[in-house]
This record gives sequence, structure tokens and C-alpha cells, in this order.
Amino acid sequence: MRKFLSLAPVFLLLASAASAQILPKGNVFVGYSYNRFDQGGGNHANLNGWIGSLEGKLFLPWFGIAADVSGHYGTPNGVTVKEYNFLFGPRISMSAGKVRPFAHVLGGAAHMNTGIAGFSDSDTSFAYAGGGGLDYKVLRIFAWRVQGDYLHTKLFGTKEGNFRLSTGLVFNF
Repeated sequence: MRKFLSLAPVFLLLASAASAQILPKGNVFVGYSYNRFDQGGGNHANLNGWIGSLEGKLFLPWFGIAADVSGHYGTPNGVTVKEYNFLFGPRISMSAGKVRPFAHVLGGAAHMNTGIAGFSDSDTSFAYAGGGGLDYKVLRIFAWRVQGDYLHTKLFGTKEGNFRLSTGLVFNF
């Protein structure tokens, strides 16, 4: 019985380490997003909207896979624009005290609906984004994120290089 009691703390430590390996860690981010939309020919428009992402850590604490979804809306030059992005890819990060800087490369699809005076059109294209940001831990499970990305699409046959800036709340699990 004594041997069992003396080994119990070792088993508890090993069990907690094993459960940490089994259960992936990650985060959910929701917030506001600004998109400086490239209309081509040197013209730009300001689109505002939302962003959400889900990140899961796989085998290494600094490497994760992220799924990123955003929607941006505006009416530049009388044209109603609704743009949606569906991106997925690797994210690397490293925690240092209350801050966690990260960088990612994401690929997927962009979809846009446009409308003017009763006429509408839509298009879908391949999209990719490269960027990163910083999470600042506010509480144990909550952080505040600031994120910037270069978002490239080719909607309606026009190559667009957009700058996307996002901020919001991160829930860590």
C-alpha cells in the first residue's frame, strides 16, 4: 500500500501529461475587420465587416492549423459590395508572458456579390493571405487580438491586393 501511495503522484503527473497530449489546444477569435479593397486602376474602397477564426494546435505547441472566415461590406461609388473569404492554413506562434505573436499563410476562396441600380453580379476566386498579429492575454482564457494580413484575390478577372486589419476577442481552450 505504501508503494502505491508513493507512486500515486507520479501516476497523476503522467496522466496529466498524457491528457495534455491527447487534447489539442487552440483558440477561437471573433471581431471587427477592415478591408482596404483594391478596385483596380489605383482606386481603393473601405469595406468594414467581421472576422472569425478557429485554430487547433496539433503536435507542437508553436504550430497550429487555422480556419479563417470573414465578411466585408460597403458601397463604394454607389456599388454595393459584399465580399466573403474562406481561408485555411498553418499558423506559428510563441507565447512570451502575456503576449503571443503569430504568423500565418492561408489559402482558400473569396466570393463577392456586387449590385447597382437593380443589377447584380457575383464571382468566386482562389484567395490567399499572409500576415500575422499579436494576442494580449487579458484573463486566463481571454485575450485581445490585433491582426494584419495581405489578402490577394482575382475576382471578376482583376488581381486585387487588399490590406485587411482585424481586432477582437480570443477565447483560448
